[in-house]
Amino acid sequence: MLSPRPEVLALSEVIHGALNHTELAALGIDPASVIDFSASVNPFGPSPRVIEAIANSQIHCYPDRDATEFRQALASHLGVPKDCLIAGNGSSELLYLIGLAFLRSADQVLVVGPTYSEYSRVAQLMGATVSCCQASPRSGFQFPTRSLEESIRALRPRAVFVCHPNNPTGQLTPTAAIYLWADEFPQTLFIIDEAYIEFSPDAQSFTKSIRDNIVVLRSMTKAHGLAGLRLGYAVSTPAVIDLLARVRPPWSVSTIAQNAGIAALQDSTYLQRALASLAAEKTLLEERLAALGAMTFPSETHFFLIRVANATATRQQLLNSGILVRDCTSFGMPGFLRISPQTPPQNTLFCEAWKQLPVGC
Repeated sequence: MLSPRPEVLALSEVIHGALNHTELAALGIDPASVIDFSASVNPFGPSPRVIEAIANSQIHCYPDRDATEFRQALASHLGVPKDCLIAGNGSSELLYLIGLAFLRSADQVLVVGPTYSEYSRVAQLMGATVSCCQASPRSGFQFPTRSLEESIRALRPRAVFVCHPNNPTGQLTPTAAIYLWADEFPQTLFIIDEAYIEFSPDAQSFTKSIRDNIVVLRSMTKAHGLAGLRLGYAVSTPAVIDLLARVRPPWSVSTIAQNAGIAALQDSTYLQRALASLAAEKTLLEERLAALGAMTFPSETHFFLIRVANATATRQQLLNSGILVRDCTSFGMPGFLRISPQTPPQNTLFCEAWKQLPVGC
C-alpha cells in the first residue's frame, strides 16, 4: 500500500451532529424512531416552493458548473455583485477550496474556539500549524477579543477562522474588531462562517462590507432546510472568488440543489414564519428545561448549550429513549450538550426523556 501524506494520518476522527446510521445499526436502533436534536437545521423543513422546484428539475443534463441563475438570485437577495459569489456543495466544500487556494505548508492559522472542527482539519490537511483562541465558559463563551488580537499580533497568521454566530456556543463576533484587524493585517485572510446567521436577527453580516482578505461563508442547508441537498456559497471580492473557482471541482453543485436554492430565496415569507416559530420554541424549551433543573447557557441563535456531568453518558441515555443530542466532547467541552429545538410535539418528548435521566448524567 502506498504511504499517505503525513497530514492525512494526523487527522482525527470526524465527529458531527445528525444521525449516524452506522452507529444506530450497531445499537439496533431504527433511525426512523430517533428525534434529532443534534443537527441545527430548520425543523419545519423547506418551503413548498422548494419541493415543487425539486420535482420539476431536469436531471438528465449536467448542471450549470457556475450556478449562474442561483448566483444571480443570491446577488439580488444580498445586494452584492454576482462576481462576488461562488456556490459550493455545502459551505464545507468551500472551506476546503479556501485551504487549497490559500493555505501552504507551515503557515500559521488561528481558530476561534470552541468551534466547528472542519476549520482545523482543513488547515492541518494543508500542512499548516493551527493555534486556538478559546472562549471561556466563565464568560458565557463570549468572543475572546483580547486574546485573539494578541495572537494575531504575535503570529501574523496566514488565516483566521471565525464562526459567526459560533457553533456550538451561539455567541456573536464583534464585527468592528474584525474589520480593524483586516485593515491592519492585509496578509491575513479572515474566514467568517455565517452558516447560522439567519437564526440570529441581531447579527451583523460581514457581507455588507467586502474586503480582499475577508471571505464570508453561508449555508442554505440550515435555515432553509436543505441539508440533504448540500448547498452553500461564499462572498468576497471578485479576485478571491476567481481563485476559489480555479480549484473547485466541476459540477460540484447539482441541478436539484441550484433550483432548490433559487426557490428558497424566492419564499422569504415562509422562511421568516418558520424562524419566528423556531425562536418561540427555543424560548419555551429553555424555560421548560430550567424548570426541570437544567443549566442552559444564553445563545444568540436557535441552538443552545446545557451543562451536564458527563456529555457522552447523557447523550447515550437520551439516545436509548429515542432522542439524539450533540455531545460537545469533540469540541473540547465534555460537560456540555448542544440542543437544537424541534417541533412542539418533539420538544415535549425531549422534556419527558430529560425527566427520566438517572442522577449523575
